[in-house]
Amino acid sequence: MPQAPSGTQWTISHADQTATVVEIGGGLRTYRAGDREVLDGYAEDEISPAGAGQVLAPWPNRLRDGQYAFGGNTYQLPLSEPTTHSAIHGLVRWLPWRLLDQGPSHVTLGLELAARPAYPWSLSLTTRYELAGDGLTVTHGATDTAAEPAPFGLGTHPYLMPAGSVEDTWLTVPARSRLLVDGRSLPIGAAKVAGSEWDYTTAKRIGSGRLDTAFGDVIRGEDGRHAVVLGGPDAPLTSVWADAAFGWWQLYTADSAAQPRRRRSIAVEPMTCPPDALRSGRDLIVLKPGEPWTASWGITPH
Repeated sequence: MPQAPSGTQWTISHADQTATVVEIGGGLRTYRAGDREVLDGYAEDEISPAGAGQVLAPWPNRLRDGQYAFGGNTYQLPLSEPTTHSAIHGLVRWLPWRLLDQGPSHVTLGLELAARPAYPWSLSLTTRYELAGDGLTVTHGATDTAAEPAPFGLGTHPYLMPAGSVEDTWLTVPARSRLLVDGRSLPIGAAKVAGSEWDYTTAKRIGSGRLDTAFGDVIRGEDGRHAVVLGGPDAPLTSVWADAAFGWWQLYTADSAAQPRRRRSIAVEPMTCPPDALRSGRDLIVLKPGEPWTASWGITPH
């Protein structure tokens, strides 16, 4: 029997919620609540399109020219996005993760990322998906198993299905600034969003707006959490929340995606650091050997 392109499939459920987690990339293929598709996922016989549901580590988003320096050494990563001459979304997207633990409503996967010339640190990674009454919670863990500190960042890439069209979706993004980018979608500066078309600190309709934008300077609650909310006056709300470990959001209205996915859903991507962080060092995590790191985010379909 042919194997699915995304490898082994693990399905978890709680009440009327179900989710499917996959071996290749350790990502989230589907998430459904009642009769509602919360995610714009993909079929079992498909390869994950446009990063859908993937875990992005040890860096999210783009790295200019695939080059960075750390600890006095310079490294060159493969250019995984040749059109922008950049290395995009880390090293684990297409690797097989292994099952560590599974129950009816949860599954935990693990991956040992081996050192290589372009990233000479070994990492032990885990991702746990769990369904409960308040929705889906995803918890990531990382431990540097090398002898030296390791530069690290993490993001994820869920596409949220709006109740209607993207144009009629109302969006809230708890962030005071956005990154400015060049023609290669790489950051060249930042700007405050207050009073501009990019200001989603108060819910507003997306309309004809086109987003492929990193938002920072997030507005956190007392517990450090913050959430992007999609919905509308007469549509159900969906919240994508992240804990204090995440300081950035990438929002993408899929304008450049291939049909039929073009502008059908909205990628809401929590990130621990901005694009190009391995070069800039901005909000880059430095993992100390043997010290575990964790971070959580989740989706609440109201």
